[in-house]
Amino acid sequence: MERLEKYLVKYCSPTLASLKTANLFSCPKNLLPGLEGSLECWNLCMREKGVKLCLLKKKGSVLVYVYRPGKLKHDLSEPEAKQILMDYGYSTKEEEGAIARLRERLGQGGDFPHEIGLFLGYPPGDVKGFIRYGGRCCKCTGCWKVYGDEVKAKRAFAMFERCQKAYLRLWQEGESIMQLTMAVPQD
Repeated sequence: MERLEKYLVKYCSPTLASLKTANLFSCPKNLLPGLEGSLECWNLCMREKGVKLCLLKKKGSVLVYVYRPGKLKHDLSEPEAKQILMDYGYSTKEEEGAIARLRERLGQGGDFPHEIGLFLGYPPGDVKGFIRYGGRCCKCTGCWKVYGDEVKAKRAFAMFERCQKAYLRLWQEGESIMQLTMAVPQD
């Protein structure tokens, strides 16, 4: 359980702080024994905070997705995001169905589904630019490659980094994940 907490603090602080729609992390299966049971427990605890955790991928290494359903629903409803998702066979408007389709795409092998950026709260224009240019010709790089508003993105990158450092320090000083997670009611 402590290892999972460390991953949550290290990789998901901006989501826990409600600064970002979602984060994800990958790790070898053997590093987090009993992960599925742990995720169930965490989901029960985090429900009141407006946070969900789920496995996106279990083969080889695991890919854990930590998200705020209300924010995800909002992000995926933006017209540009909806169009990108439609282009990749996402037919549902509900976030749970979209996550199921993303999980399916991850399981297909081949190219990594770059529309995953929409599920992480990246601006649709940046996701579209990444897909279009194959990751080349971006204005700057941080948590994602930026093709649109560079100034806004750099501010977000700095904020996420400050959040991660503060959360790591607070967690190491004894704050629990529940204490560090901002409560935001779900829609």
